[in-house]
Amino acid sequence: MKHRIWQALAAFALVCGFAPTASADLTFGVTLSATGPAASLGIPEKRTIELLPPTLGGQKIHWIILDDGSDTTRAVTNTRKLITEDHADAIIGSTVTPNSLAMVDVVADAKTPMISMAASARIIDPTNPRTHWVFKVPQNDSLMADAIAINMKQNGVRTLGYIGFNDAYGDSWLSEIKRSAATAGIKVVAEEKYNRNDASVTGQVLKLIAAQPDAILIGASGTPGATPEKELVARHYKGKIYQTHGIANPDFLRVCGADCNGTLLPIGPLVVWEQLPDSNPIKAVAKQYVSEYEAKYGPGSRSSFGGHAYDAWMLLTKAVPVALQKAQPGTPEFRAALRDALEQTTVVGTNGVFTMTPQDHNGMDNRARVIVKIENGKWILVK
Repeated sequence: MKHRIWQALAAFALVCGFAPTASADLTFGVTLSATGPAASLGIPEKRTIELLPPTLGGQKIHWIILDDGSDTTRAVTNTRKLITEDHADAIIGSTVTPNSLAMVDVVADAKTPMISMAASARIIDPTNPRTHWVFKVPQNDSLMADAIAINMKQNGVRTLGYIGFNDAYGDSWLSEIKRSAATAGIKVVAEEKYNRNDASVTGQVLKLIAAQPDAILIGASGTPGATPEKELVARHYKGKIYQTHGIANPDFLRVCGADCNGTLLPIGPLVVWEQLPDSNPIKAVAKQYVSEYEAKYGPGSRSSFGGHAYDAWMLLTKAVPVALQKAQPGTPEFRAALRDALEQTTVVGTNGVFTMTPQDHNGMDNRARVIVKIENGKWILVK
């Protein structure tokens, strides 16, 4: 009986010149590190996504946010679930480089676009065909390493020591700083590694100090980046200390405290937007995001990492309407159209201007970096 009624309704619709059309919700799957060693990075990302609008391009958004606990295996498991069970139209995440690298094969096999919130350029290596579906929003470590080397040269640094994570993030930074340092005429005289959850790095720091470098770079992210720095200060190291943009969050400042005074690092413009000239195109976008974020989470709660989540959203706001002209969400055709649209997207974000191309799935230039000094728990723009 019901079948005959639906047949009659369909026939009536055709006679009247219209037919019912399907309208599917957008589904965005997110895996990030809200717990574990990278929690100080993943928490502001999660909070940012929770602030985002519930619709895009006239479509309702179904957000699914999973915590991978800073663990590579869980990041892969989450990604598979989001794709196979939740039928995500796009994946956002993960927070850290090892997790994001592990997710590349999963999204490539599923032909689902992914926007990583991790830094390493390896995540979007154009020579790797598996990255065809992968984009990322943080600045490439190569871009930031060049900024560090330039500043070191300006400060008379001739020899450099390095200590970084014993994982893909630390390895990538060591490779990039060696390249940048060599270009600047700076010699790397000591290299050390440590694990994200190590409570002590005394042995590594003593070896670094024995090499007597003019400066030391710590290739770390989040609060674990404070461990070598506090040890260097306790051992009375007198050279300059540099960090990467991976520590640009208030939790790092809290944990490191006065031991980080004088530290230099490259950082996204978001964190110091008030100190930017009005002519900087990023300033207005960063101001809007920071104002909304700090209105909910309090003054000084801003973080580059929350900005990465917002920049992923900015890319989607441009690409989704284009993809909707070609296919409905929830279909392979829509995922392919969204990937293609992301690859052609240009947008001003909170940490830089993105100009995506088939050869560059990050699309940032020098506008995405500034050098800052840490003084009394604040980021001070070095002009």
